[in-house]
Amino acid sequence: MAILGSAELPAETSIPSAVSTAPVTKLARRHSALVRVTHWITTLCFFALLVTGIEIVISHPRFYWGETGTVLTTPLFQLPIPSSRRMVPTGYGYVLPDQNGWSRALHFEAAWIAVLTGLLYLISGLLTRHFRKDLVPSKADLSWRALLTSFTKPLRFGRPSAAEASSYNGLQRLTYLFVIFVLFPLVIWSGLAMSLGFASAFPWSVTLLGGRQSARTIHFFVSLALVLFLFVHVLMVCLAGFWSRTGAMITGRTGTRKEHA
Repeated sequence: MAILGSAELPAETSIPSAVSTAPVTKLARRHSALVRVTHWITTLCFFALLVTGIEIVISHPRFYWGETGTVLTTPLFQLPIPSSRRMVPTGYGYVLPDQNGWSRALHFEAAWIAVLTGLLYLISGLLTRHFRKDLVPSKADLSWRALLTSFTKPLRFGRPSAAEASSYNGLQRLTYLFVIFVLFPLVIWSGLAMSLGFASAFPWSVTLLGGRQSARTIHFFVSLALVLFLFVHVLMVCLAGFWSRTGAMITGRTGTRKEHA
C-alpha cells in the first residue's frame, strides 16, 4: 500500500546506497620496507650527529685551511659564539659547559650506524633498480619549464596535486640524487679524513681534501648543506600533507581517493 505523497516502486527495483557513490580511499603502495627502515634509522642518526656535532664545534669554533690549525694560527673564519674551552680565543669573557667527551663518542657511533645503513640502502637501491625507477629524472622532468615550476610552486606554498604528490618532480629527483651520491659520501669522506688512524692508512684521502683542517672545514659546510636539505624536505612534506606523507613512510602505503561511476 502506497503512502500519500510517495511513489510505489516495483519489488525488484533497488535504491543505490549513498555509500556506493561516495569517494573511496584506496591504499596504494608507496615505500618498500627497506626504504622505510633505513629512512628512520638515518633520521635518528642525523639528529644525533647534528646535536653532537654542534657540541664538538662549540669546543673550538674556529676553522682553518691546510694540515694544521691551532689557537696561535689565524683562522680562515670563526663562528661568533663562545667556546667551551678557555684556551680558545673567541672574544667572550666566559666559556660554555664542556660536553666534548660524550659528544665525540656518540658522534662516531651514530656516524658508523649511518654509514652501514647507507650502504644497505645503496646496495638495495642498485639491486632493485630503485634509483633508476624512482629517482632518475626523465627528459620531461629536466625541461626548464618543469624545473622552474618545481622550484616556484613551493615558494608560493602551493599544495601539489594528487598526481604530483604520488611521485617526485624533476627538481626533487635531482636533489635526492645529489644528497645521496654527493653530499653523503663527501660528509663521510671529510669526517674520516679528520681521524689520525684513517689518515695514516690512507694519506691520499686527506691530501685530496687539502689537509686535515681543510677536511674539517669542508665537513662543516657539507653538514650545513644537509641541514638546509632537511628543512626543505620537511617543508615539502608539510605542503604535500604532513600526516599522509609521514604515514606513508611508516606503513609503506598512501591513501588515494577514487570516485565510483
